[in-house]
Amino acid sequence: MRALPFAQPGRFYRGNLHTHSTRSDGTLEPEAVVGLYRDAGYDFLSLTDHFLPGERFGKDGVAFIDVTDTTAFDSDGFVTIPGAEIHGPALRNGEPWHFVVVGLPLDFPRPNDAETGPEVARRAHEAGAFVSVAHPAWYALTLEDVRPVLPVCHAIETYNHACLGVDRADGWYFLDELLGEGARLTAVAADDAHFKHPLGLTRDALGGWVHVRSESLAPDALLAALKAGAFYSSTGPELRDVRFEGDELVVTSSPVETSRVSRPHASRSPSGGNSASSASPSATTGVAGPGPTRSGSRGSDRSRRPDPVGEISSSVDIWSSGCC
Repeated sequence: MRALPFAQPGRFYRGNLHTHSTRSDGTLEPEAVVGLYRDAGYDFLSLTDHFLPGERFGKDGVAFIDVTDTTAFDSDGFVTIPGAEIHGPALRNGEPWHFVVVGLPLDFPRPNDAETGPEVARRAHEAGAFVSVAHPAWYALTLEDVRPVLPVCHAIETYNHACLGVDRADGWYFLDELLGEGARLTAVAADDAHFKHPLGLTRDALGGWVHVRSESLAPDALLAALKAGAFYSSTGPELRDVRFEGDELVVTSSPVETSRVSRPHASRSPSGGNSASSASPSATTGVAGPGPTRSGSRGSDRSRRPDPVGEISSSVDIWSSGCC
């Protein structure tokens, strides 16, 4: 927690890590998708079409939907990072896996018939990609499913804007459980836009994003920062600074209605022992404007409980509710 990105060299770049086009099951051509995000003020995009046979989406003559090369659509001040949503058998409920992988080589090998979803994710990780577990609530992913693949995952998709319409957008509960077991993962907010919502073309777009701290807008630099955890996710508020001053956690943001600092709730590890995280309650502070919020020794950042495994982890999530 003390290695925060806000004081690191560079600046924050805003981007979306999960979006589809007509190459799989979206309704906009890749160039139009890139243009939409560029015109909306984003700095980068990863187009993550489904890495599946073309016949799954009625693509006659397309044997397989390989990684989309969008570099031709890059422009001054806007870049794309090759990616895909990869799949394979299978969860305990029989559903195929969904991983969003950003930074894939364009020639990433197609899966073979015997390869499982986690095995494809492992190959993506070994190829240098940033691997996140997509929309856990949407397809009833369980902790038992995901625990074995955590070594090759960087993040959990904790907000999926497209799933908001079916009340399955939230993945924080899932990450909270894993952090409570001692996992070290980051949180991604993303769109998963398909641009075919009945109430509007962009109804499932421009709703969740990441701010990545990097010394440049080069795709390799952004990818390295993502894997290092030098980013934060948002659906509205902008974090200007988060830092420790002694025992206080100081947060400076754009105007918000409320700001809350919380830790993962306590849980049992898979082996049955107590986890090394805090069971302390959340601290809630009202914020009237862009000034700092302070959470000190009376807030949850410093609360502790007796724990037989020793030192309690200091993993802290910052939750803000936007007003503007």
